[in-house]
Amino acid sequence: MKKLYIIALVLILICAGALIAYGTYLNKAGEQQIATRMATRAVPVNAALAKNRNIFPAFNLSTVNLTSNDVADAVALIDGRIDAAFVQKNSPVRQGQILFQIVNEDIPIKIKAADAAIARAQAQLFQANNSFNRYQRLKDKNATSLEKYDEARLNFEAAQAALNEAQANKAQYLVQSDRQNVTSPIDGQILILYKQIGSFVTAGTPVALVGDFSTLYFSTTFNVSLQNIQIGDIFNLKFHNSNFTKAYDTDFAPGNLGDEQIFPAAIADISPPLNQPASLRKIIFKVDNSAGILEQQSYNSVQLVRNKPLYALTVPISAVLDNQVFVVENDKIFRRAVSTGANDGSFIEVTAGLREGEIVVTSPRDNLSDGLNVSVSLGGDSLAK
Repeated sequence: MKKLYIIALVLILICAGALIAYGTYLNKAGEQQIATRMATRAVPVNAALAKNRNIFPAFNLSTVNLTSNDVADAVALIDGRIDAAFVQKNSPVRQGQILFQIVNEDIPIKIKAADAAIARAQAQLFQANNSFNRYQRLKDKNATSLEKYDEARLNFEAAQAALNEAQANKAQYLVQSDRQNVTSPIDGQILILYKQIGSFVTAGTPVALVGDFSTLYFSTTFNVSLQNIQIGDIFNLKFHNSNFTKAYDTDFAPGNLGDEQIFPAAIADISPPLNQPASLRKIIFKVDNSAGILEQQSYNSVQLVRNKPLYALTVPISAVLDNQVFVVENDKIFRRAVSTGANDGSFIEVTAGLREGEIVVTSPRDNLSDGLNVSVSLGGDSLAK
């Protein structure tokens, strides 16, 4: 009986050991299967082809400061009281047009005094000329002394100088009389009237601000590749926050499109020039404001869109993060650095680091790493020829 008990116990122990060994085998085999599956697992990703295409480069600017090269003060050139005004706010004016008339009561008096001085000088000159001619004849006949002749000559020359001085004084007063008219320094329109009829002004006092906002300028700094941009290229200036308030309350031009207005902006200057190496360049744009919507002030949330397409190697913007992309090679992905240029909001130019036809991942980068197996789904646009 005792022998049978021992045999049964041994069999139980053998079975238990066999079960434990089998379980260990199953666990190890399962781990190997899991590891194998993980190693061969293909993560599904969206991707696109790097390809040459036309894009319309767009640049978003947080702020632009528009300025005009044609803004100037109309200044009083003489002391006096404004007696008449010939323009109003927003009146169109031409250079040299009379805006105000200033009265200086001393000028007419000075002109009359100058006329009297001229008359006296003319009389003295007439008398001195007759005397000089008489002594000239007497000298020719040796009938007078040389001293008398020289005295007559000097009196004549002094009388001539006195007449010239009197005439110069009158000319000066006439200039001052002309200065009673305040004229426009440039073509444009009246932006501000500083003075009104009845105001007393001194020489050098601004009485009106004249400006022309039909052409405006702004500058911005670019740190992207500009190898395909040159002076004269036209961009469309769009305002996302179209709050077209006017600091000078100028008039709107007929036919303007209001919030839907697009303003042509031409590149007027690039500094440093494109033929010189530089990482940053200042670009000055010349804006067509013939619609009369804009003024010389700052505007927020502005977009510049080039109206001529740029043919370049591009990828979707979503493929690039911190100038890096994931490139698909043999169903695996690998991180690669790239250099980028302009973009149109959907696609971005790649200037270095990729070749046409290479596949880049456009999916979010969460859980993506070098060497990961992937299953690629190409976007329809990427397959287009």
